[in-house]
Amino acid sequence: MIDYLKGQVAFIEADYAVIEVNDIGYRVFSPNPYALQAMPQPVTVHIHYHAREDATLLFGFESRQQKALFRKFLDVSGIGPKVALGMLSAGKPEQLVAAIQQDNLTYLTKLPGIGKKTAQRIVLDLKDKLDGIGIDLHGGVLSSFTLQYEDAPNEPIAEGRAWKEAKDGLKALGYTETELDRAWQVLQHEVNADEQVDQLMKKALQQLFKG
Repeated sequence: MIDYLKGQVAFIEADYAVIEVNDIGYRVFSPNPYALQAMPQPVTVHIHYHAREDATLLFGFESRQQKALFRKFLDVSGIGPKVALGMLSAGKPEQLVAAIQQDNLTYLTKLPGIGKKTAQRIVLDLKDKLDGIGIDLHGGVLSSFTLQYEDAPNEPIAEGRAWKEAKDGLKALGYTETELDRAWQVLQHEVNADEQVDQLMKKALQQLFKG
């Protein structure tokens, strides 16, 4: 069983990174492959090993806490690895934990693949089971988080420096101004004001792949 991999990020795609360890490239699906690329190399990626009848998949995370939260999501009926990964891609671990502990269905239903019934199931199954995974809800996260996602859930985010840098990076990958402006029309209602460049690139790529 693979617990973690330590190696160089050989290259990345929208939903996975290839980690080279002793001349072997491991395809590792990650919430944000760009974040792995930005980390000091060699990078340590904490692995969830997922075996099914037709494939063996590796899911990789920046921390053991993030991996532990991913596994908690898998314990919820109806949530598979793809949906769990999408949840971690769209929200920071401390935000996800805060939303579950606060019964914040408004936030949870904004996550990809999560409807109201699934959000209710997540809260019911996990609300009292997240204290031991090591995610620290410090610095007033709970109060500010509630205001952001319940009081103004549909307020668009202004196009700022982070998006402009992300846009430039996506143009370098071959996307056109029109494609990126269309993606931003959707993203501005779904992202946070403090999103980083790599997070915006990840979410924009997901939107672009949807067409």
